Amino acid sequence: MGAQLRVYKRRIKSISATKKITKAMEMIAASRVVKAQRRVAASSPYASELTRAVGAVATGSTTQHPLTTEATNPTRAALLLITSDRGLAGGYSSNVIKAAEQLTERLTGEGKEVDAYIVGRKGVAYYGFRERKVTESWTGFTDNPTYADAKKIAGPLIDAVLKDTADGGVDELHIVFTEFVSMLTQTPVTDRLLPLSLEEKADEQKAKGEILPLFDFEPSAEDVLDALLPRYVESRIYNALLQAAASKHAATRRAMKSATDNAEELIKSLTRLANAARQADITQEISEIVGGASALADASAGSD
Repeated sequence: MGAQLRVYKRRIKSISATKKITKAMEMIAASRVVKAQRRVAASSPYASELTRAVGAVATGSTTQHPLTTEATNPTRAALLLITSDRGLAGGYSSNVIKAAEQLTERLTGEGKEVDAYIVGRKGVAYYGFRERKVTESWTGFTDNPTYADAKKIAGPLIDAVLKDTADGGVDELHIVFTEFVSMLTQTPVTDRLLPLSLEEKADEQKAKGEILPLFDFEPSAEDVLDALLPRYVESRIYNALLQAAASKHAATRRAMKSATDNAEELIKSLTRLANAARQADITQEISEIVGGASALADASAGSD
């Protein structure tokens, strides 16, 4: 029983060390998610208003701009998938990858070829393990993205939309990321960024009771759209990166809290087993002492 007690003590010591690590990671994630949540709150109004402005300019003109005009027969789509560079976040990356797989299946079913653009090592590893082609990937900044990172991602995507499909261009741009709803809820989201759905934007404005203004464009509506739409894509990608970062930190915090709680329960269980083993050792030692004393007494009585 002494050997069994030593095993329990070693396991308790090991799990206690793991608990300290998970508790520290939980606290770090909690502090990071608060900062990330503030950045999301700061960027969301800008992205929303810029989307509204682009929609207003596009609906207020008759210009056939390539970034707002639906293709007659779309055959190719770009998919931007935002995952994490690190693990230890529960099902965060697997959930958003699953949403991307469902979107890919739907687009393929519509007869469109899908070009994958991946953010985060988890997504890159997923596609690499399955030997699936990735058009372009970016890693190393998912925990703390900047606007420069969003511009770096947006550039190739906008170029792909502007190109002809025969030259490797795409007709549509879709994005898949995890939306930060609350500390307890993070939801994978799929959204089409380009071409901008003007009818949906107009319906949203009418539903809100907004008066649609008339515009005069200087120097031209096409020049205005040329200037606005890249900013629109960059701001939407930046907001998605921030949403994903906040969601990842919240998922990490939740996963580490669960790991810490499980470690505490396991330590309690092992402590009870160790106490039972110690009590068994003590009982056995007392029994041996009593048995030895009885044997000595019997031997002394026999010699007399």
